[in-house]
Amino acid sequence: MSKIVSALLSTLFFVCFSNAQEFHVKGTIVDSDTKVPLDAATVYAESLRDSTMITYTITEPNGTFELEGKTDLKEVRLNFSYNGYKPLVMRLNLKPKIDLGFLHMEEMAEELQGVQVVAERVPLVIKKDTLEFNADSFKTRPDATVEDVLKKLPGVDVDTDGKITVNGKEVNKVLVNGQVFFSNDPTVATKSLPKDVISKIQITDTKTKTQEYTGQEGDGENKTINLTIKEDKNKGYLGRGSAGYGTNDRYQANGLLNYFKDKERISFIGTANNINNAGFSFDEVYDMVGNTRGGYNFASQAGLFNGYGKGITTSSTLGASYANKKKNQYEVNGNYFFSYSDSYNDQRTTRENILPDSKYYTETISNFNGTTNSNMGSAGLEFDIDKTLRVNMEPYMNISRTNSSNLKNTISTDEEGNKINSNETMTADDGMQRNFANRFGIIKKLDTVGKFVRFSFNNRNIENQTVSRLNSLRNIYGDTPSEEILDQQTQVDNDNDNYELEASFRQPLGNKLFLDVEYEYDYSQLANTRSVYDYDKTTDDYTLFNETLSSDFDFRNVQQTSSLSVRKDGKKLRYGVTAGYTFTNLRNQDYLKDIGFAKKYENLLFDMYTRYTIGKNKRFRLNYNSNLDVPSVSQLQPVPNVNNPLNIIIGNPNLKPAISHRIRFNYSDYNWKDRTGFYVYMGITMDENRVSQVTVTDEDFIKKTTYTNVNGNYDGYGGLGYSKQVKKDSTFTAKFNFRPSVNFGKNIGFTNGVQLEATSINVSPRAYFTFNFAELLELEPRYSVSFNNTKYNLEDMDRVKFISHNATFRFTTYWPENLIWGNDITYQYNGDVSPGFDKDALFWNASLGYQMMKKNGTLKVSAYDLLNQNNNTRRTTGQDFIQDFQGTVLKRYFMLSFSYKFDQFGGKKPGGGWRS
Repeated sequence: MSKIVSALLSTLFFVCFSNAQEFHVKGTIVDSDTKVPLDAATVYAESLRDSTMITYTITEPNGTFELEGKTDLKEVRLNFSYNGYKPLVMRLNLKPKIDLGFLHMEEMAEELQGVQVVAERVPLVIKKDTLEFNADSFKTRPDATVEDVLKKLPGVDVDTDGKITVNGKEVNKVLVNGQVFFSNDPTVATKSLPKDVISKIQITDTKTKTQEYTGQEGDGENKTINLTIKEDKNKGYLGRGSAGYGTNDRYQANGLLNYFKDKERISFIGTANNINNAGFSFDEVYDMVGNTRGGYNFASQAGLFNGYGKGITTSSTLGASYANKKKNQYEVNGNYFFSYSDSYNDQRTTRENILPDSKYYTETISNFNGTTNSNMGSAGLEFDIDKTLRVNMEPYMNISRTNSSNLKNTISTDEEGNKINSNETMTADDGMQRNFANRFGIIKKLDTVGKFVRFSFNNRNIENQTVSRLNSLRNIYGDTPSEEILDQQTQVDNDNDNYELEASFRQPLGNKLFLDVEYEYDYSQLANTRSVYDYDKTTDDYTLFNETLSSDFDFRNVQQTSSLSVRKDGKKLRYGVTAGYTFTNLRNQDYLKDIGFAKKYENLLFDMYTRYTIGKNKRFRLNYNSNLDVPSVSQLQPVPNVNNPLNIIIGNPNLKPAISHRIRFNYSDYNWKDRTGFYVYMGITMDENRVSQVTVTDEDFIKKTTYTNVNGNYDGYGGLGYSKQVKKDSTFTAKFNFRPSVNFGKNIGFTNGVQLEATSINVSPRAYFTFNFAELLELEPRYSVSFNNTKYNLEDMDRVKFISHNATFRFTTYWPENLIWGNDITYQYNGDVSPGFDKDALFWNASLGYQMMKKNGTLKVSAYDLLNQNNNTRRTTGQDFIQDFQGTVLKRYFMLSFSYKFDQFGGKKPGGGWRS
């Protein structure tokens, strides 16, 4: 097999390079009148026969460019484009080295100034901090999705789960015609929309609503992609549906229908499956292989599954979405989802518990079943009252019902293997949650450019009613054995209300310097009634009120923050300093026990940032933030929690708020000439008064846990990324990525009166390569290894070291015509896990599809976990433990499925295949 693969790869590379000649074209582009160099003009070469793009680049600040490429063509068309200038075109006979000298571009007529005038086929246009790609300039298969073309773009990476990064920055928002598409999950649009309906792909820094309206720059933490639909495709509908059934009664069905009319969009979406796909995937090859290659998951993004979904999940979702926009008047959108899920999961956990002078071991086996159904609706309303006043509102509502049961058995043994205690618990929960939230904002531009005032009011109101039953049997062994039985019912009524009022004012100080004044009032109230009833044999009901474990408290947190900021928004240099003073008032009253406390805190916090841009490609960022973290109610409330009879938890009302100091650094660069990207990042968070656990373990290994404040904890990270893209006209495209990273930290806690410190470091190099040959073959090998090292401050405790490996290979062919063959092979190895746990697995998914009905339909046979080796094993370490875990996974099945796609645009007859 290896010889066949080697021979195939050798043949491919021979075909790719045998007839290709390298060429190098250089020159300088200047204004024809002023002779001023044109920075970031686009230069690209295309074939004379079919206008297929061969390669492209952009000019440097001094107007120079170097265009390099490989092709077997003897003559090409060379294009020069710059916003606001007439395009320049020439035919060029290729030679290894060509110097064009100075090239003069003529400015457009005065009446067209400010209008974006570019050639239709320009692959890339740079406008300030925005990259704009022409989707048609990047060749893909005729049935490609937006995700497929994103993989072709320089500096853009899409991982196996659909997560998108641009030179190391995560894309957290994907818009269609400037509007949110169905949900906040970016993959909804990228996995469902066909590439052939997209005209432009714009990439920019993610901005807040205020930054968008006032013209401010984004903070550069994340990226936003905006997809512009072609004018002739922007009126009509497109849809897609698929259904499949397989062995072990596995099934999946998806449906999507979109209607477009200029800025108006109506969408319907639905899914049902029992293969762990909480969302969607319309991948031609890998969409029926469960959640290892997940589709987009708007359901979990919206909180519809309440944390369920681990193990094996049966789920169904129906959704509808509407969006419309009229420039300088309004923008509206609305979404509704109904979702149902049913999950079960069997887990096994072994834990080595670390004490100052000894160790003990616990093994836990649990069986979980849970169902949830949710109704979720949200809307976005934005109105421009006039050119200087904007009002927006974002209401949200979610009503969910959950039912679950969990059977758990735990056994603790000492270092000699003697059984010390055991615990068997059965819990059953029935809950209803109502969640309403709203954001309301007003922003008014004032008389001076950059001057504005803003008001916002946010609220979030959550009602939660839960009835829980707890049955437990705890046994203590040894010289004085004992047995304790708990049979209780708990009723919880929980009302959590949060209101936030914010007012800010910006005053320009001149020369891109601004002063911001801001005031924020934040009010939170948690009213919780927890009534615990013990079982009464005489009445055969839960009627014995347990006052010790019950509570009826009212917790209030009021924070007021006043801040001043000075910001500089220069063309190359941007920086800002913020000083804020926060008053915190905490009050808690337990009416049942007639106990309470009141706390007041005052804190001075600072934020600082600087960002420097070098040319169009290089960016340097340095940030410092300080944040206040108030302890949670469970950490403060002095009421015992016995949900786990082996670990009784009680809060500490004397806790102080924690203050975290966070420093982040980032540098990024992309070389358009060489198609290489590089970035490096690092950061560290250091805490004052971090809330940490204090645990006392008795001779029977029963824990009692509370909390205290400690100093000295920290968490850090760092890494770099390097990418290289190689392209030979339309024959092949190859990308290489190398991304090593490191995470480290120190965690401090207390066990039996002794301070325990766990210092950990994780080093994880990653490399992956993608190769596409003539849209007939795709290869995607990936490999990562993780080195984990944890050191404890106990003399008798050795370092804990373990290694995990992950290797993935995707092999997809689109030949012969209409036949699609896909293989997705993953090997995982978890070193040093405990005996009885699976250390490694070879996980192989495969599919064979045949396109029919003018390529509108695809009939496919899929195999999930072909070798039946899938597992879910992992090792983790903590402050005072080393733990191995294994849970339920989806096992081997085969599925036959059929998918169909259709569209109708601009009054044309319905068709399929996402016509160009």
